[in-house]
Amino acid sequence: MNVIWGVMLLTGIGYGVLTGRVDAVSEALLSSAKEGVSLCVTMFGVMALWSGLMEIASDAGLIQAIEGKLRPVMRFLFPNIPEGHPALESITTNCICNLLGLGSASTVYGLKAMEELEALEEQRRTARRTEETETAAGASGQVKEQWYKKKQASCLKGRRTNRGRLSRDAAPRGTASNEMCNFLILNISSLQLIPMTIIAYRSQYGSVNPTAIIAPGIVATAVSTGVAVIVCRGMDRLR
Repeated sequence: MNVIWGVMLLTGIGYGVLTGRVDAVSEALLSSAKEGVSLCVTMFGVMALWSGLMEIASDAGLIQAIEGKLRPVMRFLFPNIPEGHPALESITTNCICNLLGLGSASTVYGLKAMEELEALEEQRRTARRTEETETAAGASGQVKEQWYKKKQASCLKGRRTNRGRLSRDAAPRGTASNEMCNFLILNISSLQLIPMTIIAYRSQYGSVNPTAIIAPGIVATAVSTGVAVIVCRGMDRLR
């Protein structure tokens, strides 16, 4: 991304110099820098306000209450994450931030969720290696046959009673897991009830009615999130 922006800037400046518009280029650079600083100050105030409100809501127990209400939805979207795993909490908090249109605030929880999902995959890899070791250790005659029967019965029971068991196949190291992909898609589609970032942008650039974007935003993000959920669940079933 830095390379792309660098090429675009250099191309624009070079074209302005070659066509004899150095004054226009200089004026555009200065005005853009001033506008960028002004926009950052505006966004800083908005983010500080809502981040502070999120902290107050967390201390008051409101976030935990919302997380409890969203837990069935999270279990539906991420059935293979064990119950009570910290990744579910981070994912839920990220979704709450996105519902409020706090894209910048949700990034922190999104990164934390990815780290915890990677830790979960490492636990699965360890469990898988343990199974392979047990398989090798029990690879003789009747012991091997009894071990396979016991393991098969355990796996069948696990599929019925605990879809989030750690012994499921893990993604290779350096590869995004199924849960990571689903979370990324859900985060990108991000259903938003109050698109605070867009409202702040519209207010900064002189919109007569900055909040007019709320209704279209809810419809657009609801459709995108619905499609994301359908795709994720469909891919899960194919796997």
